[in-house]
Amino acid sequence: MALPSVAQADTVKAPERDKKFFKTVEGEWVGPGEIVAGKYKGTKFTCNFTGSTPDGKVGMSLDGGCRVGVFTQKMSATIEQKGRSGYRGKFLDGSEGKGLDIISGSVVDGRKVILSLNRNQLNGVMQARMPDDNLMHVTVSVRVDKQLVPVIGMKLSRVDGTAVGAIAKN
Repeated sequence: MALPSVAQADTVKAPERDKKFFKTVEGEWVGPGEIVAGKYKGTKFTCNFTGSTPDGKVGMSLDGGCRVGVFTQKMSATIEQKGRSGYRGKFLDGSEGKGLDIISGSVVDGRKVILSLNRNQLNGVMQARMPDDNLMHVTVSVRVDKQLVPVIGMKLSRVDGTAVGAIAKN
């Protein structure tokens, strides 16, 4: 008799945990990144993003751009919960444009989300991990044969005054 109520309690906690995680992404983020594999390996860049959450839905958006020298490339990722299938969305303009589709994903714990990426024959993963409320590490990996190979890494720092959690900043 206790098993159904335990399973039910876990499904109630998951949406709240997910909302809490996405709420921590809200605000202004800046930081360096690097292409760590492929044709442009070693290319360093700097990114600026604004994180937000959609009204009445579970998910997030990161909008902004990354700069290499004098060139800036617009970057964005938007995901929303789509029923039991997890999260879906787009990186850049999705696979119909020059980007990738986010075909599934989940909040692993209160500090990490893992999203599956797809474009034609390319499959990969984007992971956003927050070691604390003011740091976010983003890694994009692609599947080569049966291994995931990291290709892009970013270390973003919060630069706004957004208070996260129960204790406000000084």
